Amino acid sequence: MSEVRSTCPYCGVGCGVLLKADGQGGLAVRGDPDHPANFGRLCSKGSALGETVGLEGRLLTPRVQGQEASWDDALQLVADRFQQTIAEHGPDSVAFYVSGQLLTEDYYVANKLMKGFIGSANIDTNSRLCMASSVAGHKRAFGTDTVPGTYEDLDEADLIVLVGSNLAWCHPVLYQRVLAARKARGTRIVVIDPRRTASCDAADLHLPLAPGSDVALFNALLSQIQQRGAADADFLTHVEGADQAFAAAHESRLDPTGLDETLVQQFIDLWIGTQKVVTVYSQGVNQSSSGSDKVNAILNCHLATGRIGKPGCGPLSVTGQPNAMGGREVGGLANMLACHLDIENAQHRSVVREFWSSPTMPEAPGLKAVDMFRAVGSGKIKALWVIHTNPAVSMPDADAVSAAIAGCDFTVVSDITAQTDTARLADVLLPASAWGEKDGTVTNSDRTISRQRAALPAPGQARPDWAILAEVGRRMGWTAGFDYETPAEIFREYAALSGIAGRFGRDFDISGLGDLDDAGFDALQPTRWPVSAARQGGRFFADGQFFHDGGKARMLALHHKVPEAKTGPRYPFRLNTGRIRDQWHTMTRTALSPRLSAHLAEPFVEIHPQDAADQGIAPADLVQLRSPQGSAILRARITDAVQPGQVFAPMHWTGETAPCARIDAVVAAVTDPVSGQPESKASVVAVDRFAAKWYGFAVCQGDIDPRAEYWARARTRQGWRVEMAGLSEITDWEAEACRLFALSDAQVQSLIDVKRGLARIAFHADGRLLAALFVAPQPVAVMRDYLANLPGQDSSDALTGRPPADRPDPGPTLCSCFDVGVNTILTAVETQGLMSVEQVGAALQAGTNCGSCRPEIAALLAQVHQREAAE
Repeated sequence: MSEVRSTCPYCGVGCGVLLKADGQGGLAVRGDPDHPANFGRLCSKGSALGETVGLEGRLLTPRVQGQEASWDDALQLVADRFQQTIAEHGPDSVAFYVSGQLLTEDYYVANKLMKGFIGSANIDTNSRLCMASSVAGHKRAFGTDTVPGTYEDLDEADLIVLVGSNLAWCHPVLYQRVLAARKARGTRIVVIDPRRTASCDAADLHLPLAPGSDVALFNALLSQIQQRGAADADFLTHVEGADQAFAAAHESRLDPTGLDETLVQQFIDLWIGTQKVVTVYSQGVNQSSSGSDKVNAILNCHLATGRIGKPGCGPLSVTGQPNAMGGREVGGLANMLACHLDIENAQHRSVVREFWSSPTMPEAPGLKAVDMFRAVGSGKIKALWVIHTNPAVSMPDADAVSAAIAGCDFTVVSDITAQTDTARLADVLLPASAWGEKDGTVTNSDRTISRQRAALPAPGQARPDWAILAEVGRRMGWTAGFDYETPAEIFREYAALSGIAGRFGRDFDISGLGDLDDAGFDALQPTRWPVSAARQGGRFFADGQFFHDGGKARMLALHHKVPEAKTGPRYPFRLNTGRIRDQWHTMTRTALSPRLSAHLAEPFVEIHPQDAADQGIAPADLVQLRSPQGSAILRARITDAVQPGQVFAPMHWTGETAPCARIDAVVAAVTDPVSGQPESKASVVAVDRFAAKWYGFAVCQGDIDPRAEYWARARTRQGWRVEMAGLSEITDWEAEACRLFALSDAQVQSLIDVKRGLARIAFHADGRLLAALFVAPQPVAVMRDYLANLPGQDSSDALTGRPPADRPDPGPTLCSCFDVGVNTILTAVETQGLMSVEQVGAALQAGTNCGSCRPEIAALLAQVHQREAAE
């Protein structure tokens, strides 16, 4: 089979991939050396894509009320129920909640159907949780949602500032680009983040500012820019509001940042003293009740100095999804029209309506994500269509969102699996094609449009999302508006509409691609917009031309705002949430990969050693987080990477993988008043030790049915590994193990000490291990990574919980790209005298692909050398 050029479906870097199907459902994946986003590099997640394309768990036929149905019946029901709801309650009684997992062509059809034909702006996207504050900041400063620079700026910068961005783990390919610039030209790196992350490993400076205090810090910088004469007077002739912004900055105080003034001065000296500065920002900025102000505080500094739109200069918003940018372009947000046109502008509405020949057009923004689900809960929205996202887990106040969806009169979910928290609540499930089966385009964080091409056939009855949406549009009576046969046809229409936007002076114009025939669309190479007769790609704003009326940029007068939730005796800790290196969103895809699941196999919360001591929490204890919204149980990781009074927990676990660890059930639904983006970094919680009566660890080949207050499972090459803990006494552990594994007929081997609360039970067939359970009154002490690989093997000694002398234990996976464990690295360090990360890479390959594990390798080396020095 020949290789197919496509694009990775994970973060907004937009890496090119080469896909090769084996003809049996498998897929080989490697980086595309010719793609300008990654030049052949892939992160651990991208490298493991071939492990995630199997049919396990795939939704293959439509389902209505849990029963298989024909496409004809399912789509007619969807069309009828939406039409009936609109007829009885008006167009604003229905809503679409869509996703950055959609291709641009899917997004375009969804937006056209809702806004142009249904006549409501109630379409929003999970990108609202990711980059809405960046959109708002761009529009306030520039007049439109324009990313000024390109990835090449990272190669040419002399200073790169990472603000609220753990680039090393969340965008590893870009981080490697930063490290390459550091090596080639001595680029300095500053990290601004309350938490010490992997991105701090190579940083020249880390500013652990207090949560939510970014505006105060960048106001201090802006004040010094003016006082030191670093403002660019010529460029400021193209900017409005500078005097007011400077005045507000002079009034600002550093107290809220909690930073030492000397550290702040070092940062300011670096920023002002370096001409080529790129400020990269992500969720730590955006996910805030003052996220839009944080974005504008950063933009103020670049506008004041004219460091924007020039090589090696400018702000760079990095997005979390593969097509978050494409969703912004087509109007996938409730407050936008397609092609960066404005829904509240009568002329814009008129030309889009005329172009679409649509019957109607809303005159005001629709409901943004948090308000949308509140409206579902109150009954205002009576028909909801969720596409490729899992809001019952990922939205703040997730339990309330789950209840709202469950109570909705009519819910449709389009997805690749029925096994998500949201899909389980649907009245109608529609099987959609998945990545690797899709055909269309996506746009990455630096405005590069790339093709996603199908390398595998869609299984069962799965269909492309654009085709599903278009068929519903036709069945609702709008045949001409949705008479599409190919994604190329949709792309041409979209490109033509962008030309109209260009004539209105909008930034987004790809009308130069509007004449592509099907063959040209199929062959389309990565292309950075704009693509028009007037302009081809490149950077924006170095010429001082902006998109506000009058053509000037705007600086904003900003003031620090404290997070809405206040800590106190009842909820003394500030909760920060985020991502881990090898998992993606709610793990619908990445949890299928054993090697991605092996790095951090269990939900956890990071807590400072002093706080842990005060709360009586020991390493490996379980802890319960409680907030006014809900609670979660997670494993304690005691570390000084977080500051006292702060805790950090990842957002990936779900009802499928760890029902008690759905961290967004704890997060308050507080939003930025401008962008509507939720504050996911500053909720308040109480942290208490979870006093379980027993703890368990299990491995198995087949299904497992844990029933306990706490359980978390992860995929292994041999089946599953499961952590458990419970509050109820279990008197017969052998019977419980038989129930747990459904292995009542297997040969049982057990060691049980009732008095001490210990139990070890193994199940065998034909001399091979099927499953094993280990129970203790405290966290179970066994070699988990060794045991995880035992099912299916001849393992008569499994109950020892540790490997025999002739079988080395690789330990927890550290390098997922090459499946290298901690113990393997430690052994090589000790036996081969390895002294550096580079030497470890040369010996074991660890850290030589995406590089995101290099900080952990460096930490291991430091521990070994520190121990040797002490000896």
